Amino acid sequence: MEAEFDPAVHAAAMVGHHYRVDDYYEVGREKVREYARAVQDSHPVHWDEDIALEYGYDGLVAPVTFISLVGILAQRKLFETVVTGYDLSQIMQTDQILEFHRPILVGDRLTCDVYLHSFRQAFGGDIIVTKNIVTDQHDEVVLTTYTTLVGRSGGDIDPNLNEAVRKVLMHGMEASMPDHTPRSHPAPPAPAAEQAVPIRFARSFDDVTVGDELPARVVRLTRGDLVNYAGVSGDANPIHWSDEVVKLVDLETCVGHGMLSMGLGGGFVSSWLGNPGAVKEYNVRFTSPVFVSATEPAEVEFTGKIKSVDPETRTAVIAIVAKSGGRKIFGRATATVQLS
Repeated sequence: MEAEFDPAVHAAAMVGHHYRVDDYYEVGREKVREYARAVQDSHPVHWDEDIALEYGYDGLVAPVTFISLVGILAQRKLFETVVTGYDLSQIMQTDQILEFHRPILVGDRLTCDVYLHSFRQAFGGDIIVTKNIVTDQHDEVVLTTYTTLVGRSGGDIDPNLNEAVRKVLMHGMEASMPDHTPRSHPAPPAPAAEQAVPIRFARSFDDVTVGDELPARVVRLTRGDLVNYAGVSGDANPIHWSDEVVKLVDLETCVGHGMLSMGLGGGFVSSWLGNPGAVKEYNVRFTSPVFVSATEPAEVEFTGKIKSVDPETRTAVIAIVAKSGGRKIFGRATATVQLS
C-alpha cells in the first residue's frame, strides 16, 4: 500500500531547496503611489518625482514594506512547488525581517529567489521560515527577507470554510490562470561604477540620543482600508473583509493584514527619520491582529524610542510599540536607520 503523503515530513525534507520566480516584478510609478496610499504614507519621495530627485533618487522611492507585493507572489509559488500539501487559508504570518541593501525605486526589475530556510514543529503547529533574496536587473542584491509562517499539516479542514472561501474570493485567484514569463530583451547595462545612494535630509546623528522618544502617531483603519489593501497587495484572504468567513474561523470580526500594520509602522519611522531610503533593517514579530468592525474604524497607536546608537556607522536602532484596542499588535519590533 502506498504511504499517505505527509506535508510536514515533505517540508522537513525540502529545507535548503529554493527556486527562482519565473518572471521579474517591474516597479511602476503609480503602483508605488497606490501602495503608499494603502499604508497611509504621505512622505513626498513616494509621490513627487522632483522631490525624490532632490533627495538623490532617480525616481520615486517605494515605501519600506513594498516588497510584500513581490513576497506574496513568491510565497504562493513556494506552497505550490516546494512546501506542498498546505491550505494557504490556514497559514498565519508571525514574524517578518527586512534587510535593505538599497531602497526599491521605480523602474527596478526585481527577481526573487525563494529558499525554504528552516522547518520545525512546535506548539501543535508547523513553523516554516522562508528566505527571499531579491535582486535587480543588474544582478545586484536589493533586499533580503525572512518570513516566519505557522500552519497545520494534520487534521481535516472544515469543508464549510473551504466552500465559503471559494464563493467570496475574487476572480483571477484560481490555479487555472495563465502563466507568464518575461519577454526576451537585452539587459540594461550595469552602472559604470557602484555608487551608494547619498543619505540626504535624514535626521542628523548628532541630534539623536539613546532614550529619545519619537512623536506618537495614531492611524485609523476602516473596513474599506482593508479591502483596498487586499486589492493593492494581492492578499485575498477573506478573513480581512468577509464577516461570514470570520465567523467560521471563530474570530471577533475582520482583521487587518499583518503587512498592512507593518507598513503603517514603516511610515511612522520614516516620517520621523526624514528619508525612507535610510531605513536599513525593519523587523516585526506579530502578536495580535488589528480587529476592524464593519461600522467603526479601528485605531492603531505607534510609539517609538531610540534603543541604541552606533557612532562608527552613524546608525540608530528604534524600538517600536504598536497597540490597538488595548492589545499590543507587535511583540518585538525594531528598525535600524542610517543617520546623516
